[in-house]
Amino acid sequence: MEPRTLLVQYIRESAGLTGTNIGCDTSSCGACTVHLNGESVKSCTVLAAQVDGMEITTIEGLAQADGTLHPMQQAFHECHALQCGYCTPGMVMACASLVEENQNLTENEVREGLEGNLCRCTGYHNIVKAVLEVSGA
Repeated sequence: MEPRTLLVQYIRESAGLTGTNIGCDTSSCGACTVHLNGESVKSCTVLAAQVDGMEITTIEGLAQADGTLHPMQQAFHECHALQCGYCTPGMVMACASLVEENQNLTENEVREGLEGNLCRCTGYHNIVKAVLEVSGA
């Protein structure tokens, strides 16, 4: 691995976990969002070498080992919070982190909390609905 390899490249190309998407290459879209030691990060902004020894969770690792979906994944399914699906893995990861950090969110807090994740298809309404469902609002 080259020292300049981005975490998103390592995840997709070396680890073979293709659920994490590359969207913009400029950290603007959030399609590459993963959890690093439990924190939501855009994996296109981190070098793979920087995360040595840290815990990385991708969309593939969010569900339980028996296949039970994470509550955010289940809410996205039930609320129809996706269309084309390209942003969905990063959006789910960002939303799960947002709810982990804040309970009983308002609609405005959800929208503000997701400003760094772009979706070109849904209009965000059902994504916000899914987050509110999980946050207990």
